[in-house]
Amino acid sequence: MDRGTVLIVDDDPEVRATLAEYLAEDGFEVAEAGNGLEALAHVKRARPRAIVLDLMMPRLGGIDALQRIRGFDPTIGVVVVTGAEDIELHRKALALGALAVFTKPVAPSDVAVALGGRGPAPGRPAPAPRAADTPATPPLAKVLVVDDEPQVRAMLEELVGAMGYETRSAPDGLTGVRAVLDWDPDIVLLDIGMPGLSGVGALPVIARLAPTTKVIMVSGITNLEVSRRSLAYGAFDYVAKPVDVDYLQRSLETAVMMKRLEEAR
Repeated sequence: MDRGTVLIVDDDPEVRATLAEYLAEDGFEVAEAGNGLEALAHVKRARPRAIVLDLMMPRLGGIDALQRIRGFDPTIGVVVVTGAEDIELHRKALALGALAVFTKPVAPSDVAVALGGRGPAPGRPAPAPRAADTPATPPLAKVLVVDDEPQVRAMLEELVGAMGYETRSAPDGLTGVRAVLDWDPDIVLLDIGMPGLSGVGALPVIARLAPTTKVIMVSGITNLEVSRRSLAYGAFDYVAKPVDVDYLQRSLETAVMMKRLEEAR
């Protein structure tokens, strides 16, 4: 399957080569650039569908390059991969329109999923069958994704599933509440802005019906008042769209840990 062209922008040739090999096997046509200036020239010449962008580079850093790329063509999807662990830098990249931010070292399969690929790459051999007496690795926890946007639901399910969690999804607040009762998830990723029963409306219902379930609110609008209100109503955390993947992973891990500690009391 041809998934379109992805431009990999990184001053480390080994990083470019590793990502290029994996993404090519996953069906992407791959181009490479060693710095921000080369990336801009390629974007203006070839208009790739997506870009994997390092932030710390010579000759026009990633943030400046991201601003110019988004100004030139905001339809190009950008996934940031960086060695910098500065959360504010990550948030700045997300505010500029990055689809996701990963901290190095990053699994190429995670980048492929964020770009809309499937991973593992089609050209790679399938994993060896497990021995009959070897149990499969159990999921870390059960995560229910509640969002009215089909693409967002699918993306979150892909990301959370790749992190080792069992996932299900629901398209609205009411269906999400029913899924909480039927499936008893450990964690709910709950979109705030949905038609019908909104996330803010569903939150206290879930808290009453499943008090041990941890709810992480997800919103496309960074609103401190809504964040505070959600936390006051019992939300465990608040994540802004586009999702910072590393932050989401840490939030899920912490939520699982807290739930297990509470259950052990």
